[in-house]
Amino acid sequence: MAAAALREQLNALLSSMFSQGLVDEQFQQLQMLQDEGGTPGFVAEVVTLFCDDAERIIAEIATLLEQPIVNFDKVDAYVHQLKGSSASVGAQKVKFTCMQFRQLCQEKSRDGCLMALAVVRNDFYDLRNKFQTMLQLEQQILAYDPKQQ
Repeated sequence: MAAAALREQLNALLSSMFSQGLVDEQFQQLQMLQDEGGTPGFVAEVVTLFCDDAERIIAEIATLLEQPIVNFDKVDAYVHQLKGSSASVGAQKVKFTCMQFRQLCQEKSRDGCLMALAVVRNDFYDLRNKFQTMLQLEQQILAYDPKQQ
């Protein structure tokens, strides 16, 4: 009974993540790989690695933008890396924000880049919080029914 309610909560969370444009079909592909491959924890591992990596990249970008003379090529390289890892996990909103961010790097606009960083950070933290809730729900479901991968 409780596991079914948790599963319902998890499905509602995932649906809202898709409808809000936070994740796309690439994220769905990861879930299918986990389900078909019978690899429990695959999505959790990928999501955790993505979040750790994105956190580090965002910090690097912030540090670069604080420099008296901004190396926009380096900022762009980090934004490009974040865009790639976002695309690989299906973090659609972060990926799109990175695409806009890269345009501002090309224009060498410090103010534009600082605003874009704030948006990327906000989009990432929103997604990370949803991912954390998703992982907690999955752990709770497993606690009720260990056979559920």
